[in-house]
Amino acid sequence: MGVNMLSEWQAIGHLKLPILETDRLILRLATNEDISAILNFYLENRDFLTPYEPTRSEDFYTFSFWRDQVEKALIEFNYDQAIKFCIFKKTEPTVLIGKINFHQILRGVCQSCVLGYSLAETEQGNGYMTEALKAAIHFIFAEMNFHRIAANYMPRNQRSANVLKRLGFTVEGYARDYLLINGQWEDHILTSLTHPNWSLQEIDR
Repeated sequence: MGVNMLSEWQAIGHLKLPILETDRLILRLATNEDISAILNFYLENRDFLTPYEPTRSEDFYTFSFWRDQVEKALIEFNYDQAIKFCIFKKTEPTVLIGKINFHQILRGVCQSCVLGYSLAETEQGNGYMTEALKAAIHFIFAEMNFHRIAANYMPRNQRSANVLKRLGFTVEGYARDYLLINGQWEDHILTSLTHPNWSLQEIDR
């Protein structure tokens, strides 16, 4: 998977957090300074994202909710439970345009995680998600040493199917009534990508 990317680790308190840069984008974990940007992203894209996400309570669209979520995400990263990247354009580094989450992390004999992502409606069709995912996946394999990434999508979500195919994900199956999305149990197509050069090593961070 070709990717033009720079990565570095930034110290935030006692944490070392990754920052990834591509030709057009910056990917990093959110801090308290980003709470308003995250809230704006979900408010502005509420109608667009609703058909593809779990039912959200009104509390989801509040500053206090995302203040807690930002803190939780940093804790989860510290304990190797999740990696939640925010996507920013280099030309607008304080405006959130998307999110990439690696969650359901399993180490031991699995060394796997599950990928989820979303992109602002106004930024669709510009190749941003493919560019961001190339960098994030490279980081997950090369620096976090995962062996397998799973990613699942609803059959009607052709845009997501195209992105995953472009990135080399392989279809593994079809799960009926797999996830509760917008109040309805939805079928999902199951895909995965594996690290071809994986080797046992320690993760240093």
